[in-house]
Amino acid sequence: MITILGVPMQALFGQLLLGLINGSFYAILSLGLAIIFGLLNIINFTHGAQYMMGAFVAWMLLNYAGLGYWWALILAPIIVGLFGVILERLLIARLYKLDHLYGLLLTFGLALIIQGLFRNEYGVSGLPYAIPSELSGGQRLPFMFLPNYRGWVVVASLVVCIATWLVIEKTKLGAYLRAATENPTLVQAFGVNVPLLLTLTYGFGVALAAFAGVLAAPVYSVNPNMGADIIIVVFAVVVIGGMGSILGSIVTGFTLGLIEGLTKVFYPEASSTVIFVIMVLVLLVKPAGLFGRTA
Repeated sequence: MITILGVPMQALFGQLLLGLINGSFYAILSLGLAIIFGLLNIINFTHGAQYMMGAFVAWMLLNYAGLGYWWALILAPIIVGLFGVILERLLIARLYKLDHLYGLLLTFGLALIIQGLFRNEYGVSGLPYAIPSELSGGQRLPFMFLPNYRGWVVVASLVVCIATWLVIEKTKLGAYLRAATENPTLVQAFGVNVPLLLTLTYGFGVALAAFAGVLAAPVYSVNPNMGADIIIVVFAVVVIGGMGSILGSIVTGFTLGLIEGLTKVFYPEASSTVIFVIMVLVLLVKPAGLFGRTA
C-alpha cells in the first residue's frame, strides 16, 4: 500500500476530496457574502438561513410539486432570491447609510426567525434528499473512488464562482455595480436606476446561497440548523480573503477547504479550529485580509 508521510494514499485523497467539497460550499457562500458586503456594505448574517432555505425549497419542490433536482437547481435560487429582494426593499434598504452594526443586528435577528420557523415546522432530525439518478454511482480512480455527485458539486461551484467573478469584474454591468457603490448620485445622473441595481444585487447574493443549498441537499440532510452550522466558518473565510473581495472569497474558500481536509488527516483534533487559527494569523499580519484593500 502506497503511503504519504505514513498516511495511506486512498485515505489522504479521500479527505482531500471531502475538503474540496466543503471548500466548494465555503467558496460559493462566501462569494454571496462578499458581493453583498462589497457592493452594498451590509453584513448579511441571514446568509446561512437563506442557504438552508435553498435546500428546503428543493425538498418542497420534490415532495409537494414533484419537481426533481434539476428543476430545483433553477427554481430554488429564483424563489429564495425573490424572498431576498422583498427583504431588501422592506428592511435592508433602510440601513445603507447607517453603521454596519445595524445591518448585522437586523440580519442576525432575521436569521433566528427564519431558522426558528423551519425548526418549528420540520424539527431538527433532518430530511433526506436523494442524489439525482444521472449523478449516482462514481468513478474508480487509481488512488480513490470518486462519487459522481461530489465531482459535480466541485465543478458546478467552480463554474458559478468564476462566471460571477467575470461578470462583476469584466463587464459593463459589473462596472455599473462598482460605480453605484462608490458614487450612487453620479451613476444615477447617467440614467441608471441605482436602487433597483442594489436590490437585484442583494437578490443575486441570496440566490447564490440558495444554489449552494440545493447542491448541499443530497450531500447533507436537509435540516433547519444546516445554515447555522456553516455560516460562522464562511464568515471566517470572507475575513481571511478580504471583506468584499470577490476573487478572495473564491480562492480562500477552496483553499481553506483543502487545508481543513489535510488537517483531518494529519492532526484531526485541530480540524474544527484550523480555519479560525488561520484567520487570527492573517488578521495579525494583514488586517484587510489576503485580497482585501486597505482603506
